[in-house]
Amino acid sequence: MEDTQKIEADATGGEPSLSRLWPLAIIVAGVAIFFGLGWNQYLTFDALSEHRQTLLQWTSENRFLAIMLFIIGYAVVVAFSLPGATWITVGGGFVFGTVLAITVVVFAATLGAVAIFLIARYALADFFRAKMGGAGERMEAGFRENALSYLLFLRLVPVFPFWFVNLVPAFLGVSLRTYAIGTFVGIIPGSAVFCSVGNGLGAVFDAGGTPDLGIILQPKTLGPIIALAILSLVPIVYKWIKSSEA
Repeated sequence: MEDTQKIEADATGGEPSLSRLWPLAIIVAGVAIFFGLGWNQYLTFDALSEHRQTLLQWTSENRFLAIMLFIIGYAVVVAFSLPGATWITVGGGFVFGTVLAITVVVFAATLGAVAIFLIARYALADFFRAKMGGAGERMEAGFRENALSYLLFLRLVPVFPFWFVNLVPAFLGVSLRTYAIGTFVGIIPGSAVFCSVGNGLGAVFDAGGTPDLGIILQPKTLGPIIALAILSLVPIVYKWIKSSEA
């Protein structure tokens, strides 16, 4: 009898089904291993500075393999929501140059974001809807109606944590296609800024300094990004105006 009640609860989304939680268990285990083995120390500016010559030489000699490993590594970091993605982006600009780095970073980040989006939707979306009830349904309906615009806005404005924007659409019924497009397009400006910073790291290393990652918050950089974010909301404003006129 108890087993039957549990199955029914799982089916209605009352509690997250244990059979659906295994991807989250892998994520938790991966994060524990990452910090337990001290791998986080390799995703820092100091590590990049210390190994810069080795990275440049190895990348030059193994161009294709370096790109493939970079994409896989970056996607894993994003999928597991690990810290250090910013420094990987900067490092990509350093070893690949601005244009190529933007290409591989945006592709890899989108790949990793899609992975965690699918995991969150599979494991916890039903549970979230059940807990939120009617409020969640209204929120989901409003978000889905203008999903691409909202997603672009969240991706463009650099105050929203990347992991947070990965999860919210999964709980609000956003389609995979819309999520992938919004993520790919929305992260291009920020990625371009950090890849450009990385491309100039040689001079920073020679001067014994550190790169200014706060550049993305400076008016000359943040202004155009905010303008793009506002522009992404135009379709929502237009729909609101049309509906108010009707």
